[in-house]
Amino acid sequence: MRITVLAGGVGAARFLRGLQAAAPAADVTVIGNTGDDFTPFGLHVSPDLDTVMYTLGGGINEEQGWGRAGESRVVLCELAAYGEIGRASCRERV
Repeated sequence: MRITVLAGGVGAARFLRGLQAAAPAADVTVIGNTGDDFTPFGLHVSPDLDTVMYTLGGGINEEQGWGRAGESRVVLCELAAYGEIGRASCRERV
């Protein structure tokens, strides 16, 4: 079975995880949203595509529903120390 899904964000990622469980043998193609992509500090970020990949790959932060499990904010804190971003972005994880 071949299935194509238009996807973007946390809801789509959770839907795809359920689809994967319901139809494990299906050949699933995901057409993901790139309209929210941005490039902070020269790094291209695709939040919706990342969320889908982290969710399906088992690396999502389940509590937030986005981001990687166990990630830190070390880089943000360093950028804040150099005055590149506001200190509010530097919230240490517990």
